Amino acid sequence: MLSGWHKPIPLGELEIASKESRIALASRMADPIFLRDVAGWDSHRQRMLFQILIPIGLLVEHHIDPVRLTDAGGQPIAFARPSAHQDGFRFELYHTGDASEPMGELELADTQFNQIEVIWVTLQDPLGMRYDVDVLPGGEATLRGTAGRNLVAEEAAMLAGLAPGQVRRGLGAFRSLVERLEIMMLCLNQREYLAQPLFYHMAILFEQHGFSYLQGQSLMEEIHRGFSSGGRIAQKLSGSTPFRIPEQADSIRGRSWAIHDGVMADRWDRVRMVKRLGVDAHVRTAPSVDW
Repeated sequence: MLSGWHKPIPLGELEIASKESRIALASRMADPIFLRDVAGWDSHRQRMLFQILIPIGLLVEHHIDPVRLTDAGGQPIAFARPSAHQDGFRFELYHTGDASEPMGELELADTQFNQIEVIWVTLQDPLGMRYDVDVLPGGEATLRGTAGRNLVAEEAAMLAGLAPGQVRRGLGAFRSLVERLEIMMLCLNQREYLAQPLFYHMAILFEQHGFSYLQGQSLMEEIHRGFSSGGRIAQKLSGSTPFRIPEQADSIRGRSWAIHDGVMADRWDRVRMVKRLGVDAHVRTAPSVDW
């Protein structure tokens, strides 16, 4: 005897079901939803949207309840903080409720041109060695090395295999985050979103996950030529600082440290990127260069 699950639906019932019960998912009304709109939603709807970003496997690894978003002791570990003008959110994910800093940070904001942009993203191993590149010896913040530099901490981080701006080693979960961001943007009726990488290696990382350039591709290609053998940047890697040794030209991370150290004539601030939903742009400005 077949179970009810396996029994065929009678034709009459199938016809009724096909006409009356199905829900059309297509919609002519699909106006983009922005973060300023989300800020006006009730907390239940916000939570349902923000849960899309949660890396379930990572939570289980740290004994976190992925539904309640609490640690083993019942303390909350995930937070969404609206910006002062209600046009953006900062997301923080901790491995325990009493952790001093998050293992995941994501900051999104509406742009003045009605798009959504990634302002900052990091995924770091909360149990890994910490390097204080984000604070000066006196305790002042460096804004991840963009407003000041703790050179001793930066050199130690570089020797440990970290890239500029990293205070701990990464979690290797960036691809998963990009996929979840796409789903979130789809729920907001957004066809694309932007990113402004703060460091050279971040632009390369975005490239490797399908982003293309709105601004800065020619600069990235120029940088690649400059670090190539005999290039104008490679010639400046004279060993004058620990971040400017010749070997820096042979890796993405090394190049990023040299650029962070000011080896280029211009500041790093002219790169903007875009990720179109479901599209890998296949842009590679530093082909065959090891990470």
